[in-house]
Amino acid sequence: MLRTKTFQIRVEEVSRQWHLVDAEGKILGRLATQVAVLLRGKQKPVFTPSVDCGDGVVVINAEKIRVTGTKLETKIYRRFSGYPSGLKEEPLGSLLSRRPTEAVRRAVIGMLPSNPLGRQVAKRLKVYAGAQHPHAAQLKGASS
Repeated sequence: MLRTKTFQIRVEEVSRQWHLVDAEGKILGRLATQVAVLLRGKQKPVFTPSVDCGDGVVVINAEKIRVTGTKLETKIYRRFSGYPSGLKEEPLGSLLSRRPTEAVRRAVIGMLPSNPLGRQVAKRLKVYAGAQHPHAAQLKGASS
């Protein structure tokens, strides 16, 4: 019987890149899956589930995303303060008009693992409502 050793990448060997994703005209859920794959590093041949081997992602134009169907009225975001009568509900349309970056961030974080590794991966997600962002290293043709 042929035995092969499974490759496991170590944290010291991980090489990170940054990706600039333009959300203009893209559907929220499909965009979130693409960003989650980049954050986890699942596109890399050395992907190891227990190691943070993903890249960083900068999402711009979050205010110009699209949703299909009646999600603007029917999709509800809920949060609970912990106090009696502390449940707050807000439809997606209201959240997009108030804080468009939060809708994209929540969609992506919902597709990451719910453990310390997922929280560490989520720190490399940067979302901006407009086309401007302060990450000079990610600008095309930037010299810094």
